[in-house]
Amino acid sequence: MASVKTLNVSKQTTGISYTTIALALYINNRREISPKINIEWKDAKLSTKNVELVIENQVITGTSTIIRYLAREYKSLELYGSNAISTTLIDHWIDFASNTLNSQDYKQLESGFDELNHHLTLRTYFVGYKLTLADIIIWGTLKNSAVFNRLLKTGKNVGTHLARWFSHINTMSYIQETIAWVQQNSTNETKSRSEGPNMNIGLVDAKIGQVVTRFPPEPSGYLHIGHAKAAMLNQYFAQLYQGKLIVRFDDTNPTKEKAEFEESIKEDLTLLGIHADQITYTSDHFDELYEYALKIITKGLAYVDDTDVATMREQRMDGIVSKSRDLSVEENLKRFQEMKEGTEFGLTCCLRAKIDMSNPNKALRDPVIYRCNLLEHHRTGNKWKLYPTYDFACPIVDSIEGVTHALRTNEYHDRNAQYYWILDALELRKVHIWDFSRMNFIYTLLSKRKLQWFVDQKIVSGWDDPRFPTVRGIRRRGLTVEALKQYILMQGASQNDVMLEWDKLWALNKKIIDPIAPRHTSILSDNIVKTKILGGPEKPYEKEIPKHKKNPDVGTKHTTFASNILIEQEDAKTFEIGEEITLMDWGNAIVKAINKFEENPEIVKTLELQLHLEGDFKKTKKKITWLAETASIIEVTLLDYDYLINKKKLEDGDDVKDYVTKTTEFRATAFADANVRHLKKGETIQFERRGYYIVDVEAATTLIRIPDGKATMMASKATGDVNTTVISNTSVISTSFTSNIKMYNIRNIYGEISLPKPEEVSKMYIV
Repeated sequence: MASVKTLNVSKQTTGISYTTIALALYINNRREISPKINIEWKDAKLSTKNVELVIENQVITGTSTIIRYLAREYKSLELYGSNAISTTLIDHWIDFASNTLNSQDYKQLESGFDELNHHLTLRTYFVGYKLTLADIIIWGTLKNSAVFNRLLKTGKNVGTHLARWFSHINTMSYIQETIAWVQQNSTNETKSRSEGPNMNIGLVDAKIGQVVTRFPPEPSGYLHIGHAKAAMLNQYFAQLYQGKLIVRFDDTNPTKEKAEFEESIKEDLTLLGIHADQITYTSDHFDELYEYALKIITKGLAYVDDTDVATMREQRMDGIVSKSRDLSVEENLKRFQEMKEGTEFGLTCCLRAKIDMSNPNKALRDPVIYRCNLLEHHRTGNKWKLYPTYDFACPIVDSIEGVTHALRTNEYHDRNAQYYWILDALELRKVHIWDFSRMNFIYTLLSKRKLQWFVDQKIVSGWDDPRFPTVRGIRRRGLTVEALKQYILMQGASQNDVMLEWDKLWALNKKIIDPIAPRHTSILSDNIVKTKILGGPEKPYEKEIPKHKKNPDVGTKHTTFASNILIEQEDAKTFEIGEEITLMDWGNAIVKAINKFEENPEIVKTLELQLHLEGDFKKTKKKITWLAETASIIEVTLLDYDYLINKKKLEDGDDVKDYVTKTTEFRATAFADANVRHLKKGETIQFERRGYYIVDVEAATTLIRIPDGKATMMASKATGDVNTTVISNTSVISTSFTSNIKMYNIRNIYGEISLPKPEEVSKMYIV
């Protein structure tokens, strides 16, 4: 495997070998593989076909042959299956792509698309539960199919499931890298006009192997969905240009930062598949930053100001020059030394850059670049009593660490001029900035300060609360890593600010979990209806049935059948005497008796049903869930949540206290089938006719409902005049069940996450 391999691709053909390029890039993105596969773009037509793999003067030609060879060569990736059965199935799809999907006969192509769509009805991948050669070659073949792309572009029906699968594969990082590679190297005639999300942002001076990006989180809180986008995009472009990603902890404020937050950020990045090539800290550069502060003072481009905070803020707003602005260099150095020593006078001062107090861009009105803080730093202890601001440290450290492209959200756009000014003032290497839009969701706060307020007020149980937009919160709510990654890449690197709805993200998540979520039964215990089955079994008995009727690989469960069963009140109230219904997983039954409470005739007390197994379930309108009334059923708590705020978007002048939703947690008690007791924390299931749930505690007694993206679930449940909603009326949740919750084990439930192997188990969850 140590042999150097070169993949030659010709652009002088009608069809580019997307398949082999994608496979080579997929292999190259695996860290453990060395040396990497060289990919060469050939202007001239190859003497063999449009693609060839050269290994020590040996030449392999043909897409199918090349990908089979590479899959066998890198067998640890299991792209060719893990056993003889999966390998045979993959071979079938490779032949199908090479023959049927390359046909010039429209009817044969149409038939081929139908077969693909049918096969993908309840699957995310063609063979098994993760990416294989089958997916790569079918994607590459369809990518080259003019018929398929025309149908897809014009909105013609190529099949819901096939279109969904194609979109899913399109969002994968190595596929996006493949598309970008072809775009950069091909002629205008071969460039595709429909490449999915907008990732072609044209990074200035970006060269293969030389791009360095960075993700600089402040360890002052937990990673949220907005951070996830920034981290993923920085990794995406680092990998796209075969460069490097730096994760740098911006630890310049001892007041807010904790080692706990740093550890949680590392764990969440690992969970998301964000693997830094280098981890650094701004605090590593405190000595250098101090020297640069002295340099900028000596150059007369900064001054130490003892103006109080309120006055300084007012002066900056009105463009009024500070009384300290024209102090001599000597006086400024003397004052800065007092700041360093933390003297009484020094603590009243801050260092400000001398830029332009009349500039319309207020970020250039002499911003603060150093301030005092006597609290102990979690890494440097009490060595320093003054610390640089983010706006001063960031451009300097970016330049020092070799960052070529600073990708950050456009909330920093007005401060870009300040960033460049600092680099120019200190004569440092230039860094290119690219702004992209933030992920702003309706009814959602991403401000760490405001999220901390909810934690402090005990409105939520902590930073991993299911109502929080943190990575831990949305994972605990049931969002898969795969769905989050796909969704973020679907947004692209656009600079357009939009207020996103949650529905598409949760709908995408549903497509991932539905084919693999085992089906179980739950009956709400409120006014439960005890039912007698006439003609039922004399003694209860168990029967083994599939957990997922359309996916046998999910496994089987044991269902108990008995003459005494439990039915939900809401179902029982709709029954009429003589009506035939279907008991799911059992058969039909005819309603013989309905007994109601005398004091409340709206409530059904008991039922009698006559078993009618020869009845046709296709003719009944009501398919009812039920549970045998035995000691084996378990009691569970079902949780559902509303948004924490009742206004879609808070404006700058809005006080969050005025828009807190009164009640955001909804509990229901239910009985569930005995199989549920064997579930583990973090497992996802579907309670039939109720929805998807994730197990929240180890004993499987508490489950959280997973949104499915439907409008009824995504709408805010809050009612009333938002202006009258005050914090005193807010429902503070009971923490009896959440106080001891830790994050659950992370399983690779679907798809390729490529997690590293940590040396030890994290205290938050096992990765």
